[in-house]
Amino acid sequence: MSFNAINTATAGLKVTQAAIGVVSQNIANVGTAGYTKRTLTPVAQGVGNSSVSTGTIGRALDAASQKQLRMETSGAAYTGSLSAVRTQLDQLYGTPGTSTALDGVVNDFALSLQSLASDPTSAPARATVLTKAANLASSIGTIAGGVQDLRTATESRLGSDTAKASEYLKSIATLNTQITGTTDDGARADLQDQRDQAITGLSAYLDVQTVDQRDGTVSVITTSGMTLVDRGAAATLTFDGRGTLSPDAAYSQDPTQRGVGTITANTPGGAHIDLIAAKAIRSGSLAAGVELRDTILPQAQRQLDELAAGLSRSMSDRNATGTPVTAGTSTGFDIDLDGLQAGNAVTVSLRDAAGVQRNLVLMPYTSATAPTVKPTDTNDPTATIVPIKLTGTNAGLRDAIQTALGASFSVTSQPGAGTGGLRITTDPATGAPTLLGVGASVTQPQSPADFQKGQPQLALFVDSTAKGTLYTGSFDKGSQLTGFAQRIGVNQALVGNTASLVNTSSNTLASDTTRPQFLYTALTGSSRTFAAASGIGGISAPYTASVQDFAQRIIDAQGAGASTAQSLDEGQGIALATAQSRVASTSGVSIDEEMSKLVQLQTAYSANARVLTAARDLLDTLLRI
Repeated sequence: MSFNAINTATAGLKVTQAAIGVVSQNIANVGTAGYTKRTLTPVAQGVGNSSVSTGTIGRALDAASQKQLRMETSGAAYTGSLSAVRTQLDQLYGTPGTSTALDGVVNDFALSLQSLASDPTSAPARATVLTKAANLASSIGTIAGGVQDLRTATESRLGSDTAKASEYLKSIATLNTQITGTTDDGARADLQDQRDQAITGLSAYLDVQTVDQRDGTVSVITTSGMTLVDRGAAATLTFDGRGTLSPDAAYSQDPTQRGVGTITANTPGGAHIDLIAAKAIRSGSLAAGVELRDTILPQAQRQLDELAAGLSRSMSDRNATGTPVTAGTSTGFDIDLDGLQAGNAVTVSLRDAAGVQRNLVLMPYTSATAPTVKPTDTNDPTATIVPIKLTGTNAGLRDAIQTALGASFSVTSQPGAGTGGLRITTDPATGAPTLLGVGASVTQPQSPADFQKGQPQLALFVDSTAKGTLYTGSFDKGSQLTGFAQRIGVNQALVGNTASLVNTSSNTLASDTTRPQFLYTALTGSSRTFAAASGIGGISAPYTASVQDFAQRIIDAQGAGASTAQSLDEGQGIALATAQSRVASTSGVSIDEEMSKLVQLQTAYSANARVLTAARDLLDTLLRI
């Protein structure tokens, strides 16, 4: 019986010694990043479970908490990236209300026009208008340049983040192989810690989840279901960055049309998967980078382009509105499209026999072939776009519009109405659509001689490239709108001829307020329609307001976007901290708890040692008999 006691005590000493080693290891790793608390599970053995063996060394893990931690890590990286860039974006517009902010610069320009309208004879007032106009154009261009710098920086970060994520995938696959090849419990636990840390690190770049395999390895898949690591094999992520991005650089699934980089997963089987096209990345810094580069920042650029275009065309365009006319059973509109230029869209509103209202947008062009114009490139994303060729004659314009509208419409020239005088009618009695309205914004010519033709319109702002091209919204060589915010400038023909800010003809009195008042009203009072693609006023509806009001709405929108992003990031930070606390409560090392265990183990060790001592003394006594 004493031999059984010796065996039991000896086994107890070994298990206790092993447990003390585990506790000591836990204590030594308090605060070590990625370390998971070790546990020892003894195994009963012998007759009647009279003895015990060391068993296995495991890790204290809560799978649900760990999964939550990785999800919140992805979310925090996503919101953090968005918040950081949106804050930088908001700062580009300046502090609202200050003289250097966008709204302050617009207001200064409006004030200069108001002062000129009050005293048209003042040469300093005319010079101030040009100075403030140049300052406004420069401010818009500077902000737009800052937006493109942010896009370029985001493109660069996408490249570096993709490389880091790919390294994590490779590391996880390598650790999977090492885990299956080790038989030592302690070494396996260390490798599993490293693997868990790598997976958590990976989750900061993209949203992933794991599937445990029977051989101790894990498979890593995105939440969209794409496998990135399968045991010892990992996909390689690559990014074909494009360096400095231009305003027209955009993502496309067609590699020949794509102007930005994309993230490609190269699987061990040889497949190449575009993760952006597959929408496989939904969170993490990579998802934030893609959203910033392809959605948020391009929309900010579009807002500035719309502002620049509205600023230019509000002062240089004549609003052509159809006058209702009836001829027998036919009804329609007379409209003067004299001076119509490429990009000056003609909108025809109609109601068909079924009572459905829709718009046709006739898009003039002068290039050899008709340009491709998307509805989102216009002010009405629901309209049907029909290109029409400009020939410079009334007959050519009439025939082009007739062809575009079809046989249900009648398009005739109006004698004495100039090269653009047209009558457009339909006869609803025959089942043709009913015309509800016809309108266009016709850009007036910009040469100094044209400033004196009696019209109040003035091309004060032009496209500063190509020797100050008149801005018309043309699509002949691609969208003139795209990137216009960086190209807008003051018409240099006015710099040496400031009197043209007042004179509409050679007989205009120096005190005539017609043109200055028109320019002021065009900026502050006249309503224009800005495209829904700008995101101002709604994601699918155009926004109508004055240019000055639109500028203010841009600032408001960016400020609100930055504030919302910061609030979401703060909330996500709390969620991440909570998830980390939950994991730490299970897997983290508590020095108090481990010291308490150490005291218990020391007591158990002493008890087993006393049993051995008693057994030795008993044997000694027996041997002396």
